[in-house]
Amino acid sequence: MPDYLFPPAEIPTLEIAGDSRRIPVGRIFCVGRNYAAHAAEMGSDVSREAPWFFTKSHSAISTGGEAAYPPGTSDWQHEVELVAVIGKPLWNAKASDVADAICGWAVGLDMTRRDLQAAAKAARLPWDVAKDVEGSAVIGTVTASDSWPGPGQQSITLHVNDTERQSGTLDQMVWSVPEVLEHLSALYHLVPGDIVMTGTPAGVGPVYPGDLLRASVDGLTPLSHLIGPPAP
Repeated sequence: MPDYLFPPAEIPTLEIAGDSRRIPVGRIFCVGRNYAAHAAEMGSDVSREAPWFFTKSHSAISTGGEAAYPPGTSDWQHEVELVAVIGKPLWNAKASDVADAICGWAVGLDMTRRDLQAAAKAARLPWDVAKDVEGSAVIGTVTASDSWPGPGQQSITLHVNDTERQSGTLDQMVWSVPEVLEHLSALYHLVPGDIVMTGTPAGVGPVYPGDLLRASVDGLTPLSHLIGPPAP
């Protein structure tokens, strides 16, 4: 065993429905502008040239429950997403060959410091401080891929308290999940435990301490997430 200067960070894990085992999380990849209506509400266009991606780190993972309102922002916003969990290595894969590499699916939230993102966009700077934030990758219980048919016309919704904020269907994605994985696997050697957050429908907006977010995708375990007070 190595003699560490300090203990290594604990690897975050995800719960699997009906299974006592857990999934260790590798990297977190997020697809940008994958629903045309959301791209439009953010003042952007979409194209079919290629999807584009950003990443989050381990410290962003939250598995629901409660997470503190983050520092440095007054505009913390929700984005409900379908999450694909990689279960087999993928490298330079074709869209037609990726289905068996997905070991499970979950409901997720890509939380964003929108004011910092807007400032970064205006200055043509990276989005890291807006997207890669503690508690910003909220992932629910994973449903094994053999228990869910994969994305099609299922609805994806988000309620904040008792108000519906986001609603769409998974077939509204600009890039299907197999297409996303084809492009992503041309850029990275994907390995088991990597997760892909596949984009959000229109209706994103701010949340505040005390708000309860309820996210769902037809056929998957719903996700509840409470916005806690700012950390002291």
